[in-house]
Amino acid sequence: MKEIKAYIRTSCLDQTVNALQDKGAPGITIVTVHPVGYGFGSRFTLRELDISKKDYDISKIEMVCDTEDLEKFIDVILASAHTGASGDGLIFVSDISEAIKIRTRKRGTKIAILSG
Repeated sequence: MKEIKAYIRTSCLDQTVNALQDKGAPGITIVTVHPVGYGFGSRFTLRELDISKKDYDISKIEMVCDTEDLEKFIDVILASAHTGASGDGLIFVSDISEAIKIRTRKRGTKIAILSG
């Protein structure tokens, strides 16, 4: 099992989530983030760069998938979130060693993508 965390422009969020769902993403969590550092206004003000604050609206997509589906979902995010401009985002991939369902206390890796 793998966990994907993708930080993308909020303006690309709908098309990215729709594309992931079309490719069979088992479940997606969306979080609004407020980036600090990593070039987000740390050297220049938005006025100096002549870009709007909207260009820095960032959302985080989190999802867990089977290892064999990882590249498929990465490709979807890369295609859907790409604008060609600086600040398109980042994708992080982590291993999931175990998941525990709170209601049933069931443990394992497969339960992370099951509902109920």
